[in-house]
Amino acid sequence: MEEVFRFFQKTGVRRVLIFAILIFVFYMLRSIINIILLTFIFSFLINGLERFISKRIPLNRKITVLLLYLLVVSGLTYGAVKYLPILVSEISQLINQLTEFYSKPIETDNQVFNYVIALIQKYEITDYIGVGVSFLVKSLNDIGTIGLQVLLALILSLFFLLEKERIISFTIRFKESKISSFYNELEYFGVRFIGTFGKVIEAQFMIATVNTVITTFCLWLFDFPQLFALAIMVFILGLIPVAGVIISLIPLAIIAYSIGGVMTVIYVLIMVAVVHAIEAYILNPKLMSSKTNLPVFYTFIILIFGEHFFGVWGLILGIPIFVFLLDVLGVRTVDVEEKRK
Repeated sequence: MEEVFRFFQKTGVRRVLIFAILIFVFYMLRSIINIILLTFIFSFLINGLERFISKRIPLNRKITVLLLYLLVVSGLTYGAVKYLPILVSEISQLINQLTEFYSKPIETDNQVFNYVIALIQKYEITDYIGVGVSFLVKSLNDIGTIGLQVLLALILSLFFLLEKERIISFTIRFKESKISSFYNELEYFGVRFIGTFGKVIEAQFMIATVNTVITTFCLWLFDFPQLFALAIMVFILGLIPVAGVIISLIPLAIIAYSIGGVMTVIYVLIMVAVVHAIEAYILNPKLMSSKTNLPVFYTFIILIFGEHFFGVWGLILGIPIFVFLLDVLGVRTVDVEEKRK
């Protein structure tokens, strides 16, 4: 009996058990997982923005938090009232345009374009677009539910940030309680989670924002229709590491061919190549550092499994969760020799 007790007292065994308990708890809470994830994302991003502002402007932290939330709520309300009808209309037109193109294959004299269309049909790459389109359609149909989830997440994250010091001081009391060993392991996972998952999510949002601004400006120069819907699509796909820029190329190329022929497709290809180069060689090294230095094969495997089991959330959160697990397991994603360079 003592041997069994000593076995479960080992740090590794205890962490595995607690991690399994956490997974089970999140599984039981899967019906409200959207609220949990949105609350964490809002809290992490706005907390980072508040710290950035506080370092440059001597303003009370709570006032800064309130002003930021007021700005976010005002922006969301204004966008919902003014642009939601436009977004619904543009997404409907965009879906019809893509469906019509894909259901009626076009034959041209351009062998390269025909080869690309054949590859798209052969490997069913449009399935990935279908996931994004289905997500947008479902989001529009469930706009009331999503709006309520976003509102609850904003309220919860607001209260958390306003009382952050008090919450930390209260929570740390568990360190001296009868469940101190359980608390210590939760603290270990929490610190690791914020240091990897949170940082990667923050970087993904910044990269997606930059990519969306550049891409939307170029599409405006190319005189693309439904710019607002395309910007939303590019932003959502931009949250998918590595593959997002490539996946967004397919609907953009289809629309480009519809409005301007092969030359417009070539312009779009050049634009996507430039955006991908900016992401790969400037934004990723600057914002991601060494946290997501994964082989491309691993990246796509994670995205495929993530989408299969968790849908759009799996595409967006698959890489951050995998990086978090690597960090917990002590797996280095960067060799020592690479760090010295």
